[in-house]
Amino acid sequence: MVERNAHSMGIFGRKSLFCLFTVTSVLFMLSWSFVLRSAGRPHFVDLNILPNSKLLALADDGNTRSRSQKDGEIPILVDKNRAPKKYNLFKCNPSNQVLKVFMYDLPPQFHFELLGWKAEGKNSIWPNIRNKVPEYPGGLNLQHSIEYWLTLDLLYSEFADNLNGKSAIRVYNSSEADVIFVPFFSSISYNRFSRLKPHQKTSMNTLLQEKLVTFLTAQEEWKRSGGKDHIIVAHHPNSLLDARVKLWPAMFILSDFGRYPPSVANVEKDIIAPYKHVIRNYYNDTSGFDSRPILIYFQGAIYRKDGGFIRQELFYMLKDEKDVHFSFGSVQKDGIKQATEGMHSSKFCLNIAGDTPSSNRLFDAIASHCVPVIISDEIELPYEDILDYSEFCIFVRTSDALKEKFLINLIRSIKKEEWTRMWARLKEVENLFEYRYPSKDNDAVQMIWQAIARKVPAVNLKLHKSWRFYRSPWKERGLKSTLLPKNFWSSLARLSRAEVNL
Repeated sequence: MVERNAHSMGIFGRKSLFCLFTVTSVLFMLSWSFVLRSAGRPHFVDLNILPNSKLLALADDGNTRSRSQKDGEIPILVDKNRAPKKYNLFKCNPSNQVLKVFMYDLPPQFHFELLGWKAEGKNSIWPNIRNKVPEYPGGLNLQHSIEYWLTLDLLYSEFADNLNGKSAIRVYNSSEADVIFVPFFSSISYNRFSRLKPHQKTSMNTLLQEKLVTFLTAQEEWKRSGGKDHIIVAHHPNSLLDARVKLWPAMFILSDFGRYPPSVANVEKDIIAPYKHVIRNYYNDTSGFDSRPILIYFQGAIYRKDGGFIRQELFYMLKDEKDVHFSFGSVQKDGIKQATEGMHSSKFCLNIAGDTPSSNRLFDAIASHCVPVIISDEIELPYEDILDYSEFCIFVRTSDALKEKFLINLIRSIKKEEWTRMWARLKEVENLFEYRYPSKDNDAVQMIWQAIARKVPAVNLKLHKSWRFYRSPWKERGLKSTLLPKNFWSSLARLSRAEVNL
């Protein structure tokens, strides 16, 4: 009897547990169904929180506006710590909107005075470029002269009769601007003023960087955005060496990321700009595959640091090939003239990583219509988001290039028809890499402004998110610390002594 009762209770217990499990499962499924249905369609209890249809229409087509505002502008409420700003909703379509740039009136010591220009009065800040444009120093200085051309373009926009083809104009109210431009000629500052003079304890280059940081971080424009909408040019790999970590929220215009930790500069927020080529353009180029006798051309520094070790390895691999020119060269003793003649006579020109991933050699090759062969695993290229470099460049991994006969066999396998197609494409795109004053439609200056314009929506997204809780207690916006690699400062000290990439 006891065993039977025990058996009956065991059966009853198992049935109870099964029933409980079944009921729980059904309730769980029903609850999830309700959640999914709720997520699939928003339910607005208060009709007043529905989106403003007029505002959305304005953002879509830009043809409707409120009676209480100027064309295309609505005021945005801000707290006392954030400067008032108006947003132009017509800017929702960047393709139809010229980039509006507010440029600081920095004292001449930060820009044209570094070129030897003398101000014509105490209150004179900018040269009168209608009469004469101060010249930038020649030679290798020119390859990193990007801030010079961008500054000239903004100054020119003030009086140009025809702005057709211009991608950016200068505005004088920072609240109307898309970005804030900092006219510091950082590359020439490094090249010409980074060495200590006998009576100096601190170089002029270092002092200017200190003054720049002090100035920028005190501006309302910087405080408003934390610097995120500021444009700072630091194209020379060693330029802005002291200030870069303090100004890292800004958008840098660089030649590459070789000497920057990713927390300070990266492809997401920054712009890669082309070098200004130093050899002559190949005007009226009627050459062809058969009239260029040199198969592969390289002339430059062979023994380099860091990733540049491959130059030495390739030199020993290729030096005995009869139709390959691989030799040491510099700008001294007609070096630029020799490189011009050599590239104009070559089918393929090597662009090999040196102390940094990039060099002006790539842009010398483009100007020569010599098909570039890029051997640099870490290289970043200008406006690659809209330009397919594989149409006119050959890319080779470093590991493949170091294999015996791999590179020479690859280049020899490219026949006349394919080379001619790439050569023709080079002539089509060379204008995109030309720096001019006055700037012309879709040249390097305009392409850089366009690249900046493509970054603006992402910058605005970050800013708008950071302003969500401005009514809540918060610390003053401004410079923030960033996590850096442990060996960052020692690496910078070592790299700052490196020679400029040839």
